[in-house]
Amino acid sequence: MNQATPSNSSSSELSFAQLFEDSQIKVANIGEVVTGTIISITNDFAVIDIGDKSESVVPLAEFRADVNGKDLKPGDTVEVYVEKRENEGGLRLSREKAIGIKVWEEIAKIQEEDGTIQGKIENRVKGGLSVDIGVPAFLPYSQIDLRPVKDLDSLINKTFDFKVLKYNRKRNNVVISRRAILENERNKLREEMRSNLQEGTTVKGHITNITDYGIFIDLGGMDGLCHITDLSWGRVSHPSKLFKVGEEIEVKVLKYDKDTDKVSLGVKQLKQDPWSTVQQRYPVGSKTKGKVVSITDYGVFAELEEGVEGLIHISEMSWSKKTRHPSKVVSVGETCDVVVLNIDADAKRISLGMKQLQTNPWDLVAENYPVGSIIEGKIKNITDFGVFIGIEEGIDGLIHVSDLSWTERIKHPSEKYSKGGTIQAVVLKIDRENERFSLGVKQLEPDPWQEAVNKYPIGTKLEGKITNVTDFGIFVEIADGVEGLVHISEISKEKINTPVGSYTVGDTLETKVINVSAKDRKIGLSIKSLADESESSSFNEYKKKQTSSGPSTIGDLLKEEMENKDKATESDPSTGS
Repeated sequence: MNQATPSNSSSSELSFAQLFEDSQIKVANIGEVVTGTIISITNDFAVIDIGDKSESVVPLAEFRADVNGKDLKPGDTVEVYVEKRENEGGLRLSREKAIGIKVWEEIAKIQEEDGTIQGKIENRVKGGLSVDIGVPAFLPYSQIDLRPVKDLDSLINKTFDFKVLKYNRKRNNVVISRRAILENERNKLREEMRSNLQEGTTVKGHITNITDYGIFIDLGGMDGLCHITDLSWGRVSHPSKLFKVGEEIEVKVLKYDKDTDKVSLGVKQLKQDPWSTVQQRYPVGSKTKGKVVSITDYGVFAELEEGVEGLIHISEMSWSKKTRHPSKVVSVGETCDVVVLNIDADAKRISLGMKQLQTNPWDLVAENYPVGSIIEGKIKNITDFGVFIGIEEGIDGLIHVSDLSWTERIKHPSEKYSKGGTIQAVVLKIDRENERFSLGVKQLEPDPWQEAVNKYPIGTKLEGKITNVTDFGIFVEIADGVEGLVHISEISKEKINTPVGSYTVGDTLETKVINVSAKDRKIGLSIKSLADESESSSFNEYKKKQTSSGPSTIGDLLKEEMENKDKATESDPSTGS
């Protein structure tokens, strides 16, 4: 018995030591973050000892914050979250939840201290971007940058610093901002610029936006506007033709309002105004080349150099007066030879010409078509005042309606002529300065009026047909195309109101020429003068009878004359007075 006692005593001591050792094993509490040691690593798991009764495993996928587990090795210590104790006695651990808890603590601290947290943009989501900051965070569109970002895909997988705007741990929701950081940086730069920016200085910046009216440039702290009129001394159809967003550009500060932080910038002011020396480089009369930049109904604008444009008016494009649109002569982008006609440097205007490089057909027209010569041409146009004849390229002749016929009354030239027909005419006058070419058709024949003047002098008795009876007299045709007028006062000695009813168109009438005007093309006729001559002839006959048969009274003679007239009227009523 006594010998057995030591043996029992030794066994008791061993059991007690074992129980003491077991009591020293730390038992993990559910829901806490503990530190464990990696015992080994398999293809998919990491075996971790956290000092509990048994070891646990954690999927390697949960170690993405540890560079996807690539740098993990046995012996490393890591923090894990104790989720629950399995039925078999082991523990379920989570590396992700442990990181999440630490991240949420960090998020709370960052927001409280107004600090920043680094995150990686993962993908696009509705309304913004998803960012990994240890836990998924939401980056709204409005908080991505100072200005809208057109290419969001270019930000994927890029890492930036962010501000925490708000968070809700229970809902696992975090809203972050990159813009807040950029605004703080910009405000610091703006303060520096306010003290350094001066009008007239040259600065560099990046183009942030392009509009129809100009470009916006980030100077590094504040934005400036370069209006489209200050981009170039030349014509600018749209700023996007010259610049691109993101491009670095050098500009001159034109105006800076410190109260509103508005900055006006200029690009063209970096160069000398080309109009300041334009008269020396393009003297009037000089020949040069221009590039067509714009075409209008009234002419063409040609660029002589950057910032210097001139107008080629449609009237200066060709000697021809054809109404052709300038686009039929030149096209945009074409280079053409021009002559400088006039310069107004103050108004920044240059008048150019193209036709001056060609021979003016009017310089040779007098030599080729002398006055009095007969020409032949096609009718190009007919108007109410005359007919236009094509002589040669750039020269048209006009036959005025008054020069179409000596005798015909032509209401409209189209009564006798048609467009496209061929016609002969006589050159009447050439006006070189006003570029007018006068022609005549009637001049191809003798003037019947001149013949009538020579053939029918004053005092000539003649017969003709009545062509018209008016209130003021009777028109009588005395030759082909030539009419004379018996004025109402020359019809009878007796006062009458109108000859209508006494004379009829088509009747033959005997008259006497009492007035001739070749200049006015008028012949005055008289019936009364013819009657007076008849009476004078009767009186002379009576005087002869007096001499041969003895005395007789004048009353008898007049009575005899009246009787003769009555007899004549009875036999031929048309001869009545």
